[in-house]
Amino acid sequence: MDALTGTASLESIKLQKTSLFVDFMQRMVRTFSAKLGVGIMVIIILLCLVGPLFYAYGYNDIDPNAMFCGPSPSHLLGCDSMGRDLLARIMEGGRYSLALGIATSVFSTLIAIVIGCFAGYIGGRVEDLIMRFMDVWSTIPAVLLCIIISSILGPGFFPTMLALTVGSIPGGVRMVRGQVVAERSKEYIEAAQAINCPKSVIMFKHLLPNVIQPMIILTTMGIGGTIMMAAALSYIGLGVQPPTPEWGALLAAGRSYIRTYPHMITFPGIFIALVVFAINLLGDGLRTALDPKLRN
Repeated sequence: MDALTGTASLESIKLQKTSLFVDFMQRMVRTFSAKLGVGIMVIIILLCLVGPLFYAYGYNDIDPNAMFCGPSPSHLLGCDSMGRDLLARIMEGGRYSLALGIATSVFSTLIAIVIGCFAGYIGGRVEDLIMRFMDVWSTIPAVLLCIIISSILGPGFFPTMLALTVGSIPGGVRMVRGQVVAERSKEYIEAAQAINCPKSVIMFKHLLPNVIQPMIILTTMGIGGTIMMAAALSYIGLGVQPPTPEWGALLAAGRSYIRTYPHMITFPGIFIALVVFAINLLGDGLRTALDPKLRN
């Protein structure tokens, strides 16, 4: 009888977890902003990942007869100053821009979760020391911090990713720490402490699932800002540099011709704006689906 009861309880727990996921997905599907954001992002990601495999031109193919040409049936978005197809370069550069945005947001969130959980749960002088350090860290503007790190390490994909990650950590630590402080005095934490549960297990198995929702939203919303920051670093010569056709590098290459050949800077800018717009829509949809106060 006990075995049957235990089996039934396990099945009910699995069913509850499944129903929560299904309920979340249903709310996401009902949210127009989330559907629109996902749709735009899927199109752009497929274009960047699969498009170069089927497109007629490579991103480094040079056509001297097509230098500075505008959009046409043969070159849909025109060509740059060396006769390279702009759409091919945007698709190739999107791989770098999207990878920078996603990787930086994920890494900075993971680091913020570890530091924030530790500071919020341990408390006392350890919490004070960590948070005062975060206060000092956050007094340096993120843009300036990224510029300093990029200047020291030099341009390139991984130095840029490191610079963007370092600049994004303090805000995430504050958010996680605040959520953990609000949760650490609740009954389920006291019960775990009463049975001598290890602190690491309490932090990452009991506390973390209850504070992860805001971090999911923060990570998603941070991707757009990171892509813009990466483009800004490349634009001023400190991020990913030519011959890599990252979107910010394409903007920098076209700025000298903004009046005479505006397509060289317009189309990379449109793609950056579309990605940021889509990610903001997706973040709003996630917030609506995850926040109990907004579910109705």
